[in-house]
Amino acid sequence: MPTVVSAVSDSQTYCVLGAQSAIGNAWVQALAARPEVGTVHAFSRSGQAFEHPKVQPGTADVTDEESLRAAAEAVGVQVDGVLVATGILHEGDSVQPERSVRHLEEQALVRVLQVNTVGPTLVLKHFAPLLPRDRRCVVAALSARIGSISDNRLGGWYAYRASKAALNMILRTASIELKRRYPLSLVVGLHPGTVDSPLSLPFQSSVPEGKLFTPEYSANALLQVLDRLTPEDSGGCYAWDGSRIEP
Repeated sequence: MPTVVSAVSDSQTYCVLGAQSAIGNAWVQALAARPEVGTVHAFSRSGQAFEHPKVQPGTADVTDEESLRAAAEAVGVQVDGVLVATGILHEGDSVQPERSVRHLEEQALVRVLQVNTVGPTLVLKHFAPLLPRDRRCVVAALSARIGSISDNRLGGWYAYRASKAALNMILRTASIELKRRYPLSLVVGLHPGTVDSPLSLPFQSSVPEGKLFTPEYSANALLQVLDRLTPEDSGGCYAWDGSRIEP
């Protein structure tokens, strides 16, 4: 039986978590420019302000569950999309990608998993109840091709790989549960490619020519991917070019 897709709301509401990040900021701007979008709730740790009249700034930290609960409560209406743009690969001297198992440190592992896996999971917990049951809705979080277990041929970067692989499993599991309550929901991970941002800055010298994307390019490409996906695609992880990334 084909999926029955309801009419899309002509005044959509989106929530962006991590609006201060390079892609998060670009997502906010791109969504606000869409005529069908009426409101963008832009959450960041600092409560960063935006000049666009459609954008409502708010404060939320994915490492603080109480702040996520309060943020979702502040939205208070059904939302058409929840986009999570938070992530960590390095953080000063305390968190760096591990080249060898001997470089693993407990505190760094916990920190990366907390931001990259636990944080988006708690966003799901508190924002999923805002999804509508009668129309298409989207929950998406920035993942990475490096989280693919089957594609891992180089090794290294233990914490980051593990955190993204775990995130993909969380999203897959949530997609199954949410489908029962929100039949037109789409829950996916998104691989943005290598984006010119503070996260990739220390590693940009090894990026092939033409493969370092601006945040605006990647953010718009990912939104176009979401536009093309259907509820039947829920649970997968997709790259900026629309290709599906194997688990």
